[in-house]
Amino acid sequence: MSLETDLLVDRRLLRRKLTLWRVLAFLFLAAALLVAYVTLGGNASFQHRGDHIARVKVSGFIGDQTANLKLFDAIARSSAKAVIVDINSPGGTTTGGEALYDGLRKLSAAKPTVAVIDGLGASAAYMAALGTDHIVARRTSLVGSIGVLVQYPNFTRLLNTIGVSVEAVKSSPLKAAPDGVSPTSPEATAALASIVNDTYAWFKGLVRERRGYDDAGLAAVSDGRIFTGKQALDLKLIDGIGDESNAVAWLSQARSIGRDLPVEDWDKPSTSSSFPFARAAAWLADSAGLTVLGDVLRAAPEAQPAALDGLVSVWHP
Repeated sequence: MSLETDLLVDRRLLRRKLTLWRVLAFLFLAAALLVAYVTLGGNASFQHRGDHIARVKVSGFIGDQTANLKLFDAIARSSAKAVIVDINSPGGTTTGGEALYDGLRKLSAAKPTVAVIDGLGASAAYMAALGTDHIVARRTSLVGSIGVLVQYPNFTRLLNTIGVSVEAVKSSPLKAAPDGVSPTSPEATAALASIVNDTYAWFKGLVRERRGYDDAGLAAVSDGRIFTGKQALDLKLIDGIGDESNAVAWLSQARSIGRDLPVEDWDKPSTSSSFPFARAAAWLADSAGLTVLGDVLRAAPEAQPAALDGLVSVWHP
């Protein structure tokens, strides 16, 4: 066999080896991405296969609920036997609270649900609790604040002081009113009041329906104030005093859910429109020592601004 033939054979063997290693490297990378994606919460249903009680958390300001609604759908299809909704929130937008309520009513049709108010369950957060089958709160938790609010600053006097005026051409007097740079007309105030009152009546209707109030009972709890857990129990805003263990006990007694089932956290999926494997890629970057790149990849999905509508159901001191 000539030297040229030997070189040709060696080259072909080397090319085959390189192709094999490329295929293996690609398969390894794909497997690593999948493992990292699942490990970091990319698909919650992959992580929860055995019988268990799902725990979801509603905390902080309640705004866009796309991620939670996806989570509820995944839990409804999962092997979870029941759901505990851990609530610690002052409320938020009325649309966010409405979405949570509707999502939890839908989830409750598939799985028994219990809300545990740990610390604060006010306004839109209490609206969410109404969507569950049973509500438990600690004795000193703050519950209630049933109401709706529109707030806006008015800089008219400040602008007059510094000699600034804002001119506008409107299609009608109530367009973009109030604008904060001119006195609010009685007509604009009345228009806003009608929106607030309409939403407030809807909120009170949920409370009446879910908690079984008559007119007098509803009036006693819907003036916007907050109550302690003990007061809320006396007023029938909640069903019991306690914590997660009491929620599990109720599930066992009322819905025949095993007390020994593990309670597992379900994390919200990312709603970012950026690269869907960003978190997995960040994990791989960290593993390779590229921590700065990892930080950038992790931050990208969270860079979206929170949505905020005009009506809020929120409590703060």
